Amino acid sequence: MSSHATAKKPRREGIVLGSVGGTPVILANSWFLIAAFTVIVFGPQLSHGFPTLGAGVYLVAFAYALLLLFSVFIHELSHALAAKLYGWPTHKIVLNLWGGHTEFDFTKATPGRALVVAFAGPASNFVLAALAWPLQLAASHPTSLTGAVVLLLANIFIWANLLIGIFNVLPGLPLDGGRLVESIVWKATGIQEKGTVAAGWAGRIIVVLIVAGVLVVPYLQGSAPDLTTSFIVVLLAGFLWMGASAAIKGAAIRLRLPAITAGALAAPAVSAAENCTVAQLWTLRARYPQAPIVLCAADGRPSGVVDEHALAAVPPHAAVQTPAHAVARTMTPGAYVPETASGAELVQYLSQLPDTEYAVIDSHGRVTGLLSQTKVVAAITGK
Repeated sequence: MSSHATAKKPRREGIVLGSVGGTPVILANSWFLIAAFTVIVFGPQLSHGFPTLGAGVYLVAFAYALLLLFSVFIHELSHALAAKLYGWPTHKIVLNLWGGHTEFDFTKATPGRALVVAFAGPASNFVLAALAWPLQLAASHPTSLTGAVVLLLANIFIWANLLIGIFNVLPGLPLDGGRLVESIVWKATGIQEKGTVAAGWAGRIIVVLIVAGVLVVPYLQGSAPDLTTSFIVVLLAGFLWMGASAAIKGAAIRLRLPAITAGALAAPAVSAAENCTVAQLWTLRARYPQAPIVLCAADGRPSGVVDEHALAAVPPHAAVQTPAHAVARTMTPGAYVPETASGAELVQYLSQLPDTEYAVIDSHGRVTGLLSQTKVVAAITGK
């Protein structure tokens, strides 16, 4: 499976195995869980077919886990190489509990190129299965224990890659096949995010069908599904549902971004010189009873926001001597945004500083409003 990102994140999720073409390959800590699960579950099963191996069956089971890891690595590497062919920066390849994912910059994608990058992964698994086929044929009549083990691993490798490939082409996110749905809707509407939402819902439908097919159908037929199979399916279904939901939520946010502007979200505000007095602020407050008051330095840049409770608490006899900045919350230098800032540009402005409120200025640098970060987040998330 592939994913996209626009910035590198700290690599703390596991062991850095190395890099391919400058792209770090990370073995997530969670992979050791699936490796242990594979050894614990398949080791005893192998002992029935290879009783003479003794404890060696667990080594064979671990080899099975390593073959799966290799298959997933080639899958994700294919995504990364396809992305590099189009000049998309790839940030990392992560091999984890659920298989893996590749993070790359998706901003220059087109429907067709997105589809090529997505299907490069499953295609590589089909190629691996085809390459292992001659090995299986050569070992089809083993004359030794080693030959029997090789035949078993070759069979497992072929079927694992076929299943990985087939599973990933299912048409729903977060599976690679979801990019097919996304690209079709994207091409038809001209809006990628609408395609992502459609592919996310397709992914949810796939989850429901998988759970129904594996867990519900056996009960309808009068039998119970295997406990191990049920456990794996429930975990997988949860992972896929969360991935599909995250895709829908992320696309919905990106759809809302263009309509979000600083000027529209800001509360109308008035400005005052930071060297004025509380008495002067009271006069300004009388003229503009509802508007926040933003203090500006001598160069005209916003420097603080008047605190209404502090302003009201100043005794009348001290108002003329009390400076305005004494009743104001200090703003970080640069905590202001143009009223025309919108979408991703606005988010970038707000992410650069730790403030929770920002002055909004017009094209002449005059303060026109006060923008709350909370209000921007609410507009973006729709909550």
